[in-house]
Amino acid sequence: MNVLLAVAFVVCWSSGFIGAKLGAGSADAVTILMWRFLPLAVVLAAVAVTRARAAWHGLTARDVLRQSVIGALSQSGYLLTVYYAIQLGVSSGTTALIDGTQPLVAGALAGPLLRQYVSGRQWLGLSLGLTGVLVVTSADAAAADGVAPWAYAVPFLGMLSLVAATFLESRSRRAVAPSVAMTIHCGTSAVVFTVLAAVAGAAVPPAEASFWVAVGWLVGLATFGGYGLYWLVLRRSGVLRVNTLMFLMAPVTAVWGALVFGEPFGPQTAAGLTVALVAVVVVRGGAAGPVSDPAGDVVGDAVGDAGDVVGGGNPRDVPDRRADNGPRV
Repeated sequence: MNVLLAVAFVVCWSSGFIGAKLGAGSADAVTILMWRFLPLAVVLAAVAVTRARAAWHGLTARDVLRQSVIGALSQSGYLLTVYYAIQLGVSSGTTALIDGTQPLVAGALAGPLLRQYVSGRQWLGLSLGLTGVLVVTSADAAAADGVAPWAYAVPFLGMLSLVAATFLESRSRRAVAPSVAMTIHCGTSAVVFTVLAAVAGAAVPPAEASFWVAVGWLVGLATFGGYGLYWLVLRRSGVLRVNTLMFLMAPVTAVWGALVFGEPFGPQTAAGLTVALVAVVVVRGGAAGPVSDPAGDVVGDAVGDAGDVVGGGNPRDVPDRRADNGPRV
């Protein structure tokens, strides 16, 4: 069952890149994102008022503000750069590749920032994962015509925004329920994208049916499917293993692109997918449990702790560990 859930998670999460490309031909990025999050925020707010009041008890204004900033970084900043990059002509696979380097960046920064370190075996697996996604998308990036070189820096900025949100959440003193965090994040994104769309004169949705197909695709598959399965897999398999699956997003997105848009899928893509699968096996095999060093810091969990908000996800509902691991720097 866990394997089936992991497969469904990868498929649904990677569908977000395809949904972005589906909508790119009919509307601006801010228009798509506004109509993706505005109805969703209304639904989540209604649920919070009618059925989930208990989860909000004890939440302070500072907690809400902190989650709003995390949402602005992990959803608004991240998704805007992804959509904008695709509109500039960067392929969905290359965009997914840059997003897929997030666990490596987070793992590298977790040591100096959080005093948490990744084991040698896990670094080997993470490096294999990066190699796999590079193999899948390097040929595409080199052969792209009419795409400005600076366009490839746009999704990189979004990935850094995601990493910043991750570390901000990791230093939070209060654990916030996932349902509460998701409501605040989506509400923040709805406000941000509505304001941006209004300022740009792009708030009115186009009449094309393809626009609403893209919005429905993004809400159903990427948001409820991807985000919902993220939390389900997280509870069953742990944070590190969820983040390891992110390495499969680029090759799977390449498969999506081949099926939906007729993008080429050759031996190089198949080889990259194989390497990414090997990386998943290596990292999962080395994630049996945390090991404490003499200072009491958790070794081998850094990618998990530093990657909770991957792909526009939300902070996990866990108790604060400052009392166990000492102060964080």
